[in-house]
Amino acid sequence: MGEDGIGSTTPRALHRGRLALRCLPFRQAFYKHLESRALGSNDLARAPAAAGWCSSPVGANEAEGHLIWLIQLGVLRREVDGQGLTERVRLTPLGRQVLEPWTAEIPRANPGQRLWGWLQRHRPRL
Repeated sequence: MGEDGIGSTTPRALHRGRLALRCLPFRQAFYKHLESRALGSNDLARAPAAAGWCSSPVGANEAEGHLIWLIQLGVLRREVDGQGLTERVRLTPLGRQVLEPWTAEIPRANPGQRLWGWLQRHRPRL
């Protein structure tokens, strides 16, 4: 923990988060939306393409998988209501730090980075 009682962000956590964002189909507008409002995977799948949230169409199950990965990395968190956790997510302070270098659009990962990102996500112990 840092001096202020808040966990410090490691360079590794930032690197992993930035690589994940570059590999996923979500655009800057999606993360900007999550700064102020929560969103669920079903909302994301139903959102019109005009919203500009994704670079390619994403189904509800695929979206949920991506959201879970971002939650595991600490970029997103589940929203809590009076009855507990919901299916909706919001951006975390780490997520804001991960997004800092990109004022415009998030650059897409090259094929090698995409392979590395896939391995980190699906085969973390290799």
